[in-house]
Amino acid sequence: MSTPLREFLEIPYDQLEELNLEAKAWRLSRAPIDTVREERMRYLTDEKRIKAVTVCFTDLEGRLHMLDYDKKFLLKSADNLTFDGSSIRGFSVQSESDLRLAIDWPAFYWLPADVFGPGKVLVFAEVRAQDGSPYEADIRSQLQRYTTELYEREGLTCNVANEIEGFLFQGRNAEQHYRETGEFKFVSTSGYYHSLPGGPLRTFIDSCAEVQRAMGFANEKDHPEVAPSQFEMNYSFTEATIAADQILLYKLICRQVASRLDMTASFLPKPVTGVNGNGMHTNMSVARGETNLFHDPNGEEGLSDYAWAFVDRILHSAQDLCLVLNASVNAYRRLDPHFEAPNEIKASAVDRGSMVRVPIGNARSARIEVRAIAPDANPYLAIYALLRTGLAGPNPGTHLRSGGTILPDNIYDAITHFRESALMAELLGTEVRDKYADLKQTVADRCPRGLGTLIKRAEVQFHHEVTNQYLWSRF
Repeated sequence: MSTPLREFLEIPYDQLEELNLEAKAWRLSRAPIDTVREERMRYLTDEKRIKAVTVCFTDLEGRLHMLDYDKKFLLKSADNLTFDGSSIRGFSVQSESDLRLAIDWPAFYWLPADVFGPGKVLVFAEVRAQDGSPYEADIRSQLQRYTTELYEREGLTCNVANEIEGFLFQGRNAEQHYRETGEFKFVSTSGYYHSLPGGPLRTFIDSCAEVQRAMGFANEKDHPEVAPSQFEMNYSFTEATIAADQILLYKLICRQVASRLDMTASFLPKPVTGVNGNGMHTNMSVARGETNLFHDPNGEEGLSDYAWAFVDRILHSAQDLCLVLNASVNAYRRLDPHFEAPNEIKASAVDRGSMVRVPIGNARSARIEVRAIAPDANPYLAIYALLRTGLAGPNPGTHLRSGGTILPDNIYDAITHFRESALMAELLGTEVRDKYADLKQTVADRCPRGLGTLIKRAEVQFHHEVTNQYLWSRF
């Protein structure tokens, strides 16, 4: 709010887009970290209208945590930021609680003041152990290290684009109130083709798309989805870590805009019985320079042998990956074949029930689409696990492409596969693998083992993106 006493930074949307696209270009060009840090700190020093910097990090389950640092304090203490890791599920224990934050200066965003408040900018950070070494439960830093090593060693860039579905419900904090209400109320029942331009769903989508565009997402298309009150807003592919950051920002934008409209944006995989659930189809390709290594105009479905080997490895390890891609009790309701569920361990260009689909593509856009991912998955963990599996996991050959088996239909079986997976131990380390499985087991134990056909309160109340200290204690 600007008054004669306050003058905080407010940037028009067209200028925001220019700034954020320029910052993204710096990341994509892998500008030297020291250069970027010096430039950002100089900007913060010179721009007197910035009052605070929002520093973001994620926990092991993929929830976004935000700390607002006074700008002057941050500039003096950027190399010594700490937080209480014992307050974060899946991080340190109480007896060794302090952890550090190392700001990832290239991951810097200018924010629309009318949505996030004036005078703030946002930056992501990596979690570090007390001695400053990488913290193994911070999967974002693992993904960033892995993709950097691939680029430096082999010249490879991993590109990702996500199609994230969500629901818009009446009232604020509808998920947290589900324990009392036992229902979600649609803002619209119009569905895919019948939402009016001025209706509440379309108004929400338009507002979110404007914010995305201003934050450099490179928008492509947006629309209501098949189910009532369901939406999807698509944007262009980018490098893997940037893409994972954008998933969290996408959900943050949607939740913030919805709250301002007295609504709730929900990314539960299956919040309502009897209608389609939410997915997060993840499109992936690998490039060397300007060459898309997944493309071969003479290959099967236009894909190269390199791409098909990537697919075969994912199909072979599908059971091990399932808990990473479907991270909640509620996610297994979505893997229901009556609602276009991508639960078949197969690859197809046309069958949308396949775990992996091959969209129509050309030299630039040839890719694979992993469909069996729910929007509540930890995006860094999902992308990291898929990339490492696809590029270096065990490869049994081509026999799984035509199907014959399905993914687990409940979280208990998925937890068992995950706990016993040597591949997951190799990717994450045994300690982090077991810690993640323990978190999922704790939530599963609070939910009915036989879920039946109707959504149960517990699977919403104790969901990792919904629950809080108050709700967790109501058991």
